Amino acid sequence: MRRFFGVVVRVLILLVVGMASALTSMRFAIHGREVQVPKLVGMTPSDAERAANANGLTLFRENRFYSSEVPAGKIISQLPTPGSVVRSGWRVRVAESLGPQTIVIPSLIGQSPRAAEINIRRRGLEMEGIATVVLPGAPADQVIAQSPAPNAKDVSSPKVGLLTTAPEGEKAYVMPELSGMTLGAASVAITDVGLKLGNVATAKSDQDPLIPAPPRTEPVIVRQSIPAGQKVLTGATVAVDVLR
Repeated sequence: MRRFFGVVVRVLILLVVGMASALTSMRFAIHGREVQVPKLVGMTPSDAERAANANGLTLFRENRFYSSEVPAGKIISQLPTPGSVVRSGWRVRVAESLGPQTIVIPSLIGQSPRAAEINIRRRGLEMEGIATVVLPGAPADQVIAQSPAPNAKDVSSPKVGLLTTAPEGEKAYVMPELSGMTLGAASVAITDVGLKLGNVATAKSDQDPLIPAPPRTEPVIVRQSIPAGQKVLTGATVAVDVLR
């Protein structure tokens, strides 16, 4: 009997040691997937991408900004910040400097939205968005305000937003929140308020690469060109980005 109990005790000790060893190994394995984010600010995008990849990270150039301090073509900001500890494969978002502002912001007041957009893109600027308002007595389909203002100095971004007029009597709606909806459900929500579904682009997944994305039977909306809650008029076109 004593021999039997001795064997049982030895087996239990071996089990405890084995479990402790497994937990230690698991902790080291998890820790081994963690990496430190390097400083990418001041690098060129290609050098920053190589530095990120060398540390087991991926680089995503998200924005461009004017800067009088950081030369054009260099990284001006990053997220996560340098020194942060993240999982291997994490995406580091960066913004690229355009250098000092050299492009003059044109006056778009009085132009049609289409002419204003052509004017903006011809100068190397980008469209930020178009909002529409019913203004009694004002001609329809005309730019009445813009941001930044004409000839603005020291702007931070090359994007220009427009405010245009619509015909009187036009019905206005509040733009619904589409993020998280399937493309089919979003299409119904858009048409129900008299809007049109525009371009559908495929967005890159923001999910942690170590966590498998849940299966999708239909594309899911992650971004919309007209922000939720903004007043829109019948017939406005809404572009969306989806994850497939």
